[in-house]
Amino acid sequence: MTKRHVGAVLLVCAGIVWLYGGALSSLVSQWASDDDYSHGFFVIPLAAFFAWERRAALARAPIRPGVEGLLLLGASLLVFLAGILGAELFLTRSSLIGVLAGAVLFIWGREHFRILLFPLAFLLFMIPLPAIVFNQIAFPLQLVASRLGETAIAAAGIPVLREGNVLQLPNITLEVVEACSGIRSLVSLLMLGALLGYFAEPRTPGRVIIALAAIPIAIIANATRVAGTGLASHWASPAAAEGFFHTFSGWIMFVVALIGLVMVQRLVARIQLPAWRPHATSVEA
Repeated sequence: MTKRHVGAVLLVCAGIVWLYGGALSSLVSQWASDDDYSHGFFVIPLAAFFAWERRAALARAPIRPGVEGLLLLGASLLVFLAGILGAELFLTRSSLIGVLAGAVLFIWGREHFRILLFPLAFLLFMIPLPAIVFNQIAFPLQLVASRLGETAIAAAGIPVLREGNVLQLPNITLEVVEACSGIRSLVSLLMLGALLGYFAEPRTPGRVIIALAAIPIAIIANATRVAGTGLASHWASPAAAEGFFHTFSGWIMFVVALIGLVMVQRLVARIQLPAWRPHATSVEA
């Protein structure tokens, strides 16, 4: 890397700190206070590791600065401005990834961008969804968990009446609230699915399958938790629906879901899939 490129990198870093200091500070605060996105603390170190892992490929790649990078930078800065003016945190935060991608394209060119595409895309996991999107996902998940929980409880011979996301049992009323919708485990499992696919599956189609498998696994695991809570509340004690037992069941089901992801990975490894793998991930340590 020439002195000119080092200077360009330092200039970009200084500009990011100046522009995004407040956005990054609020992002860290949300990671610390919002359990749904506490995994955000791991995203940047992992993305940095993925980029470092590609250092040999980056060193071999030709440097051909592209004007399209400047266009992407400008578009991302416009998104940042729109986020600031509209007080929309998601736009402000997500524009940072566009700025980073545009800087890579403009300073080094398409080959470097292709090599760093996965680390850059992985950064999306650190950005909380906007409230309107979060609610559009969370409420349907609440209903799905309620319906599947109702089916399992009724199959066990326990009378149950469901009204929306509320389950009425003979001795207790269970409400599948937003925190129990499974959105937390869904986001975390998607990230873990991407990691598992990256480290354990060399084929891109297989990686996509493993990551997407996190969605039905998270839904089934959460519905099982709801059903298990109802069964335990009826057969043992209503206390099973709250406090330590409720929290502990969440951890147990997350571990079960993670085991399910590993099983999917083992299954995918046995399936004949195209062996194509992007050059960006074929790097030397």
